[in-house]
Amino acid sequence: MTMLIVANQSSCIGSGQCVFTDPDTFDQDDDGVVVVLRSEPAADDEVALAKQAVDVCPSRALSLVARKTPV
Repeated sequence: MTMLIVANQSSCIGSGQCVFTDPDTFDQDDDGVVVVLRSEPAADDEVALAKQAVDVCPSRALSLVARKTPV
């Protein structure tokens, strides 16, 4: 099952915790709002880092959801 990172940019407060935790997956635009660079982490370590970033987000603007892949 593939995991998908979802960012609610209107909820983002620009703390940058996601970027500090996983700079290969997250960045911030000029206004400090989260930008997802890699929406589908593939390797187990990528998923683990994405989960950590979701957990440390103070505004809960990030989520990691299971995406069903076609059979």
